[in-house]
Amino acid sequence: MANDDLTPSDGAILMALMAEARPMLNTELFENYGIDVEKSRREKLNRMQLIHSERAGRTFRHELDDKGWVRVQDDLDVSSPKARAIGGALSALHINLRGRVLPRSGYRNLSEMFARSDIAPPGQPGNLDLRLRNAYAALAAEPRAWVALSRLRPFFGDVSTAELDDALRTLSRATDVNLVPENNQKVLTDSDRAAALHIGGQDKHLLAIGV
Repeated sequence: MANDDLTPSDGAILMALMAEARPMLNTELFENYGIDVEKSRREKLNRMQLIHSERAGRTFRHELDDKGWVRVQDDLDVSSPKARAIGGALSALHINLRGRVLPRSGYRNLSEMFARSDIAPPGQPGNLDLRLRNAYAALAAEPRAWVALSRLRPFFGDVSTAELDDALRTLSRATDVNLVPENNQKVLTDSDRAAALHIGGQDKHLLAIGV
C-alpha cells in the first residue's frame, strides 16, 4: 500500500469518483453515496493532486486528478470500525477489480475500465493510435477541445514512455491532430512538465483532435 496517509474516507472519495468517471458536485456525492467532501479533506486531496476541485455556485465540483487515476490502481484502505461489513465489501471489490476482473477485461488499467467511452476496443488492444484517439475522446468535452498530455498518460500505464512518445509523434502528423505548447507557462504543474512531449525543439503539453 502506498505510504501517503490516506484515510478510509479519502479512499472512499477516490473510489466513488473513479466509478463515476466524471466531475461530481459535492451535493451529488452526498445524495448518491453519503460522501461529504468537507473542506479539510478537499484541501488535502487537492494538495496531494489526487482530486481536482473547483467552486460551482455554493458548493464544489470534484473529479479524479491525474495522480488520482494512478493512485486507484494501488491498494486503498476503505475499512471502517463503524461499518466493517461495508468497508470489507468495498475492499474486496477494489482488490478483485484490480487482481481478477481487470486482467480478463481487455482493459489495461482502471482508468480505461471506468472511462465513459471505450479506450481499447476488444480485438485491438495493441493499436496505440486507436487507443490514443479513444482516450482523447473520453477526456475531451468536444472535438478539437484541448486535453493536457498529463491527463492522457495515466491511461497508458502498460506502455513504456518511449513507446508512447513515438506513438504521439506519429499521431501528431495526422491532418486532424494538433499538439502544442501551453501558452501560459505559469499554469503548468510538475505533472504537466513531466508529461510534455519534446518535438521540434519545443515541449508540447496540449492535444486536440478533430476537424
